[in-house]
Amino acid sequence: MLLQVRNLRAGYGSLEVVHGVSLHVCRGEIVGLLGANGAGKTSLLKSLVGLLPPRQGEVLVDGRPTRGQPPWRSVSNGVVLVPEGKMIFPDLTVRENLLIGGYHNPDRLLQLDIVLERFPRLRERQQQLGGTLSGGEQQMLALGRALMARPRLLLLDEPSLGLAPMLVREVFAEIQRLRDLGLTVLLVEQNVAAPLQIADRAYV
Repeated sequence: MLLQVRNLRAGYGSLEVVHGVSLHVCRGEIVGLLGANGAGKTSLLKSLVGLLPPRQGEVLVDGRPTRGQPPWRSVSNGVVLVPEGKMIFPDLTVRENLLIGGYHNPDRLLQLDIVLERFPRLRERQQQLGGTLSGGEQQMLALGRALMARPRLLLLDEPSLGLAPMLVREVFAEIQRLRDLGLTVLLVEQNVAAPLQIADRAYV
């Protein structure tokens, strides 16, 4: 298993929002994590990469515990989060956004060519400011930026948020293509129908 989560508890101050979650993700899978707004899905993802330290339980990547590691270490471990709302840098160009994603990758210029080959629209808009892209293009940029780190496990938080149905289908088709290339995906969504069409299995 690439990712194992055992009895994970996390929260903010005195409020616990992740209540003893256990799950696993095997290599090459797309696994859905479904739940209503406020159910703790985003907090769980933050705990997986060290942005929200767990209060109890453990997270293992390749069988090795990650507790106590700084968030940047998750990138070194091949685990990359694409946060809710895309969180691109609006005042930087598409190219600059992508290069930041490859900061720890010594072959980032080679990886940039690979990413731009996957996303032709980003190639066309390399010098355009990220904030001027459409919602669908910004989501593609967020995905491309994550791929610049050459992840093994991609954590996607609500990639369909704010997108028109046609763009949702396009984004999910791209996620499926990434899995076909060997990437493993944990996909968090409120939208139940779309992830279930591409996921191998799901947690609620």
